[in-house]
Amino acid sequence: MNLKFWKTKNDSTKPKKKKSKGREWLDAIIFAVIAATLIRGLFLEAYTIPTGSMEKSLLVGDFLFVSKVNYGARVPMTPVAFPFAHHTMPLIGTKAYWEGIKLGYHRLPGLQEIKRNDVVVFNYPMEADSPFYRPVDKRENYIKRCQAIPGDTLRIINAQVYVNGKPAENPHFGQITYFVQTDGTDLNPQTLKDMNIEFAQNAIDAYSLRMTSEQANEIRHWPIIKKVVPQLLPPNTYDPEVFPHDSHFVWNQDNYGPLIVPKKGWTVKLDSMTYPLYERAIRVYEGNKVEKKGNDILINSKKANSYTFKLNYYWMMGDNRHNSLDSRFWGFVPEDHIVGKALFIWMSFDSNGSFLNSIRWNRLFKGIH
Repeated sequence: MNLKFWKTKNDSTKPKKKKSKGREWLDAIIFAVIAATLIRGLFLEAYTIPTGSMEKSLLVGDFLFVSKVNYGARVPMTPVAFPFAHHTMPLIGTKAYWEGIKLGYHRLPGLQEIKRNDVVVFNYPMEADSPFYRPVDKRENYIKRCQAIPGDTLRIINAQVYVNGKPAENPHFGQITYFVQTDGTDLNPQTLKDMNIEFAQNAIDAYSLRMTSEQANEIRHWPIIKKVVPQLLPPNTYDPEVFPHDSHFVWNQDNYGPLIVPKKGWTVKLDSMTYPLYERAIRVYEGNKVEKKGNDILINSKKANSYTFKLNYYWMMGDNRHNSLDSRFWGFVPEDHIVGKALFIWMSFDSNGSFLNSIRWNRLFKGIH
């Protein structure tokens, strides 16, 4: 029995129309864009280091692979966007996304939770403000080291981070600024450049050098050196640039805290001392209307003496402690801003090197710790 009796002769003999070269290329491009978008969104994405805030752990010109799998891939919150453009269109400088469709915060299951000392890529929280007002997932990507996780109590004493009363592990290649005094002999600029040390000469025999503790110990043994000491801001010195930008908190980048990092489900009592620390998280990151009228705090037009957090938060700091815009200056990073975990360096270029020597071969495929 012929099961194809319903087909006409013309149907069986009609040849298939061959795709044009242009159509084949279009199909290939569409497939490649979809595949690359899925890989970047759900598994792995490449990033570059544009600033020195993580030196010398990560250098300007390092290209990284960042895992979305470790902490769980974040579902796009602003799904309508131009492929491969983060927030701004190349050349023309307009928005690369459309805010007509917005999705809530959702994250796929991950392999692990964020741990202290992880190197994490996240969206810069302050771009919620003027002049950007960008959606969470379209804010600039930052990379820092996680110093404290939800529920931790953090404090900094003379540039040493303490978490829950115990000294935190210091990054192996972390650096601060040191005051260096010589016997009057000039330091050799080329030697410092070869050691990748930034420096400034303050007097005939006085320098400021930004370097690791190992480099500081090495320089101490130079015959012309008389003194090498950390150049730190003293305790009880108020810096208005540091979070929460309130003179009741006499803190600076080297002596800071203590403060508690909010945890999902944690209820904080709201008063004159806690309000400056947590007001931004309650208002901006958790979407509440917050007002202060006299001694009263109003949340969504209702008087409130406490608040229970809906998100987890993290405290991020750069390894280059005296050249890093981090949580000390703008506060907590909400969990919905987390992008992924930095895994390894796949390429590294030194912009100061010659054409043939610009690749840092010793950094290729180097793990990030």
